[in-house]
Amino acid sequence: MSFSIAGKTAIVTGAANGLGLAIARHFVDEGANVMFADIDEKRLCNELGETKGEGTNGAARAFAGDLRERLTVANLLSATVDAFDRIDILVNACRQMLPSDPLDPEDDAVEILLQQNLLTSLRLSQAVAKRMIKQAADDEDDDQQMIGSIINLSSIAARRSHPELLGESISAAAVDQMTRSLAVGQAPHRIRVNAVAFGSVLSASLTVALKENAQFRTDIRQHTPMKRIARPEEVAEAAQFLASDAATFMTGQILTVDGGRTLVDPVTAPAH
Repeated sequence: MSFSIAGKTAIVTGAANGLGLAIARHFVDEGANVMFADIDEKRLCNELGETKGEGTNGAARAFAGDLRERLTVANLLSATVDAFDRIDILVNACRQMLPSDPLDPEDDAVEILLQQNLLTSLRLSQAVAKRMIKQAADDEDDDQQMIGSIINLSSIAARRSHPELLGESISAAAVDQMTRSLAVGQAPHRIRVNAVAFGSVLSASLTVALKENAQFRTDIRQHTPMKRIARPEEVAEAAQFLASDAATFMTGQILTVDGGRTLVDPVTAPAH
């Protein structure tokens, strides 16, 4: 079975930086038409310009807006359909990570992360699923063929307990459960919903943290059986697998990409 996503249309949120950008670029390189969506219009346009200059196979377009707003979600779908005629894949990669104080009732990190990491992805997933169902009805395609794939980004923090990761842990666990619940609800409509739960990945923010504190790299390696930090492309490849026809009988799964960290990670491990 092929891992190809060539010719498919994908929306990738959080695509101006970090894992969202890595996934969006990888999908374009693999021949998919991709709508890069992010709130940071300037950075999004800069990154999209670089992507177009790389001789990639698929087409890339940009959409800037705050996806916490329902009208923006509707506009994103319209822009994607206008550009590419359809939507086959959604990757919810727009997420935040904030430190939390479990003893501070004024700390609003949990509320912020639930809004950004859970509710925004949920509303967009519901809207995209409706669009996928409509276009399948219009196409009158084979009723045994899958019509869409939704992929959420989660975190191994969902299975860890650390004081500084209260908001991250709660929101990641909620994303995992949202993934499973949507998978059951959308299965009759031939839409698959899965998630990639990642550990330490060499994102822009972690790169900065490693430069500021060299001990971070040692800490991560000590708590990761594979003794290294993941490349963003390794998460992107996992997302491609879940989006491809190679995973057509997979739904509601949380695919872990962490170098084995959750197999051995104690409660006292550093929060990075």
